[in-house]
Formats: sequence, structure tokens, C-alpha cells
Amino acid sequence: MDNLGFDADSFILLFSALLIIGVLTTKFSNRIGLPSLVLYIVVGMILNKFIYYDSASLTKLFGILALIIIIFEGGLNAKWISIRKVIVPAGVLATIGVMITAGIVGIFAKLILGLSWLEGMLFGAIVGSTDAAAVFAVLGNKNIRPKLTSTLEAESGTNDPMAIFLTTSLIAFIESPDNSLGMLLLSFFWEMGFGLVMGLIIGKLAIWSINKINLDSSGLYPVFAIAFAISTYSVTTLLHGSGLLAVYVMALCLGNSDVTYRFSIVRFNEGFAWMMQILMFVLLGLLVFPDQLVHIVWQGLALSFILMIIARPIGVAISMIGFNFTGKEVLFLSWAGFRGAVPIVLATYPMLAGLENSGLIFNVVFFVVLTSTLIQGSTISPLANKLKLVGEKKPKIPHNLELVSLGKTNAEIYGFEIDKHSGIAYKKFKKLIFQRIH
Repeated sequence: MDNLGFDADSFILLFSALLIIGVLTTKFSNRIGLPSLVLYIVVGMILNKFIYYDSASLTKLFGILALIIIIFEGGLNAKWISIRKVIVPAGVLATIGVMITAGIVGIFAKLILGLSWLEGMLFGAIVGSTDAAAVFAVLGNKNIRPKLTSTLEAESGTNDPMAIFLTTSLIAFIESPDNSLGMLLLSFFWEMGFGLVMGLIIGKLAIWSINKINLDSSGLYPVFAIAFAISTYSVTTLLHGSGLLAVYVMALCLGNSDVTYRFSIVRFNEGFAWMMQILMFVLLGLLVFPDQLVHIVWQGLALSFILMIIARPIGVAISMIGFNFTGKEVLFLSWAGFRGAVPIVLATYPMLAGLENSGLIFNVVFFVVLTSTLIQGSTISPLANKLKLVGEKKPKIPHNLELVSLGKTNAEIYGFEIDKHSGIAYKKFKKLIFQRIH
């Protein structure tokens, strides 16, 4: 608190103001067609003029915690019936696609920024993956075909571990060139495999615990679920597995199971994830000094367009060979590779490791994320319409029903809007004939 230059009361006022601005910004961003995360970052950059903040370690810590919550919320809302249809192509995108994208960007980063080959590949690894927070935020209110949204959401939920693995491995190689490539490959398979297994095990444990342990208050169940998410990450990471992959798998298990107070858990985590997302992007914006970005504008723009127009499309096109995706769908997947918090958080890793060009890498990564998300996020809906990849329009619920969760029940409440010309309009409820919904 002292490092930020103001007292506790001022900090609380700033915290509340940021949340209010963040919520209102979301409404504003939807109207003008911009991704809200871009505006959150801009808010942070503006605050940077009044608040000095340069703690990469605190940003990394909060960023990881926020990503756990965001990925957990995304997994809770993911429907396995949709995900399982695209799990293989999404998995290929999350691994081979990321490596191809990272490799191509890394080559150009070496040439444009004057980095060493390892530093160039490190830059490519940092920006190589799509971001779950960005994908969930941008696609959340769009009526894109379910096949495509499921693919993008599954990819973004599972490719963060790949980017983290590549980033940490390349930093290790830069610090100690004697590292074994064979051990690196073994480490990769261990991290991914162990993360998957831990996600399944802790997911089953969470389901059993939530259903069997009778807590005194229904409000404790969402907190209990979040505790499982955070412990899933920490335990898996301490055992050298992929913590974020484990969190996504655990959330997928929990969200697609019959658990007590499921509705309360989902609704609570939705709001909590939004709060963490707002604060995370504002904090990332605070870490950037705008005057330093002026010096890398042209290099940043060049790498942004290389990422969007060359690297990502090639990675997607190669990854989708043999799968049932049309040319239009491949083009859409290529353009919808949103970058967000993960690359910026990963860009703090070289800074914490004390690498020579870490400041340059961070600033260019930030610029690439900001420009690519701004361009792609604002044009994704027009592109979907142009390619005729828009599904049925999502119905707008005329009224929201605030319910008290009754725990585990076989009953569900549905809302229907009745047109005034309908045959059942203005009839008494007792005279209506209902059919059983199977």
C-alpha cells in the first residue's frame, strides 16, 4: 500500500471506482463493438499517469490467481456434449497450432527486434496462445455457430499450459544452454498428462464433497468450489504438472455433473470472474508506461500483423488438416485467435528472470496484444456475418427470475415469452394444457 503512495481509505475508494468504471465500460464497449478488455487496459494506462506501479511479481501473482478463476468459470459453463465433438481439433490447435504460431512469430521477432534466436522464440512462445479470458469475453454475447465457439473456447482453455511450458522452458535454456532437449520433451508430456489426471481426480473429489458435505449455509458452496479450483492449481503445479489445464478439466467435470447448489455456484463464479478480469486488465495496464510504447510502435504493428495474417492462419490451416472444417471455418478460426492477459502475464516472466531484453519483450508483447485484440475483436462479428457463420440469434430474456437455490433437485424453471396473438394469451393458468418435456 505504501509503495502505491496512498492510504488504506484511498485504496478502497480506488478499488470501488475501478469496479464501477469496469462494469460501465462493459456496457459501453458492447455498444461500440470493442472488446471490453481493451478498455480495461486503457483505464489502467490512464491511471499510470497518477499512480506509480512497476511490480512485475505482484502482477504475475494476481494474474495467475485471476486466470484460475476465469478458466474455472469458463470450464463450469462449457457443455461437454459440445466440447467432446471438437476436443481433438481443439487439442491439436492448442499444441501443434501454438508451436507453429510461436515458431513463425519467433523468427520475425528475431529479425525485427534484433533479438537472439532463443529470445525470438521466447517472444513467439509468449504471444503464441489464445487467451481464455479474451475468448470468453469477446464470444460470450455473439451468436457464432456452436461448433466454432466450442472449438475456440476449448482451445483457449487448454492452450495456456502450452504457452506457459514453452515460455518457462525457453527461459531455462537462455539461462542455462546445457539443458537437455530430451528432458524437455519428457517434462512436457508429464505436465500435460499429470495435469489432465489431476483435473479428473480432484474434479470427482469436488463433486463428491459438495454433494456429501452438508454445509450450514448455501452461500458456502460457491466458496467451497473456488477453494477446490485454487487447490487444484496449486497442488498440480507443486507436483510439476500443468495447473491451469487441471483447473479447466476439474471445472468441466464439476459443471457437467449433478451437484448440489449448482446454479448458485455458477452464478457466483460468473460475477467473481468478471471482477477478477476487470482488476487483472487494469493492473496489467498500470504496469505499462505509455511513453515507452512510442519507441516500438512500428515494430509492434509489424509483429501484430505477422501474428494475425501469417502465423496464426498457417498454424490453424496445418492443424485443421484432416478435420471436418470448411475453408470459411478455418478462416474464421484463424481470425478469432484473441490474445489477452496470458501473454502479458507471461511477459513478466523474463523480467523476473532478469533477462537482458526483458523490458523490450514486455512492451512489444503488450503492444501486440492491445492492437491485435482491438482489430480482431472489433471485426469478428462482421467477418462471421460475411462468411455466413452466424447461428440462430440468441433469444433475449424479457425478465430475470431471482431464485433461491433449493440444492439438488430434478426441477428446472424455464422462461417463455408469449406473443399477444398466441392462442394461449390472456387465458387462465388452470385452463392451459402442458405437455411433458423429454
